Amino acid sequence: MKLRSTTFLVHQYDEAIRFFVDQLGFELLEDTLLGEGKRWVVVAPSESGASLVLAEAVGQEQEQQIGHQTGGRVSFFLSTDQFWADYTRMKSAGIIFLETPRQETYGTVVVFQDLYGNKWDLIEA
Repeated sequence: MKLRSTTFLVHQYDEAIRFFVDQLGFELLEDTLLGEGKRWVVVAPSESGASLVLAEAVGQEQEQQIGHQTGGRVSFFLSTDQFWADYTRMKSAGIIFLETPRQETYGTVVVFQDLYGNKWDLIEA
């Protein structure tokens, strides 16, 4: 088995697509209308094998979870073999980094946030 996708709560499909595709450089794998305003929207880093299913929040309970999906911890880990090129591209695209890149025993890492405030690691092993 392998983990294929995970749900990612968003306020609005199109703003989330713009963030993931235009700023992070992900690919839009699917955007299918399901009726009644619902869509099946899937984004992923190229060749990753794992994807995010963007789910537009419905109701107050889901809305309150946007940006807090893991209680303030780093939520997602984005691996790269071109750390400095990706870091520079992302910074130029307006990604907000919460620290300067640092060297750890496991590699080069920096924490950034998505458009809702969820924390991500960009890591090169």
